[in-house]
Amino acid sequence: MPRTHASLPRLFVEPGLAAGGEVALDADRSLYLATVLRKAVGDEVVLFNGRDGAWLGRLTQAAKRHVVIALDRQIAPQPAPANLWYGFAPLKAARLDYVVQKATEMGVSAIQPVITRFTQGKAPAARLIANAIEAAEQCEVLNVPAILPEIALPRLLADWKATQGDRLLVLGDEAAPSASPVGRLAAVAGRPIGLLVGPEGGFADEERELLLSQPFVVPISLGPRILRADTAAVAALAVIQSIIGDWR
Repeated sequence: MPRTHASLPRLFVEPGLAAGGEVALDADRSLYLATVLRKAVGDEVVLFNGRDGAWLGRLTQAAKRHVVIALDRQIAPQPAPANLWYGFAPLKAARLDYVVQKATEMGVSAIQPVITRFTQGKAPAARLIANAIEAAEQCEVLNVPAILPEIALPRLLADWKATQGDRLLVLGDEAAPSASPVGRLAAVAGRPIGLLVGPEGGFADEERELLLSQPFVVPISLGPRILRADTAAVAALAVIQSIIGDWR
């Protein structure tokens, strides 16, 4: 998005966006703009919906619970959709929020909670969606990742080919000998990729054996130190994006 508009509030909305259109915000978003940010009629905001790019708009009504925004012009086209699946074992509250926000910032296209033997937290869909939207708004991300329903690890693997086709699943393998992941990732450049990061305490032995037995799983080491699950997710996403993803 043009940095000339970086100082403006950015809001995710559901309706389609087009020149000459209007968007009426819900009560919570209206209260946020009119009361928290103290925006008034004539003030500018940026709207996006994950489909139509970013649009510059102006407030035409600014009541506490009823804000209407008239769309002026598109200021950034919708980028090509990302194609990076991310699966993780749900964590406890604050760290759950963190991994979803960072995954959104790092450009994943889908976020999948995966239930493992040592999973410690829960992943309410509404909370995941709210965190993904918040991260997209704050970081000028126009592709908001899909939030997929949680699934047990054995079912995920059994259904992988049917649901994911030829996508490879990169596994952050905490039990692998320390090594650089560069070579293994470079060898699969051009293939659709998913990333799976396990829970605190790692995968159970039988889960790791099941993962490593799958022909579509590509295990990688994340270095010589033990990483917390949320740290491992960010590290692995950065490595993937820099070696075979959209940072190149």
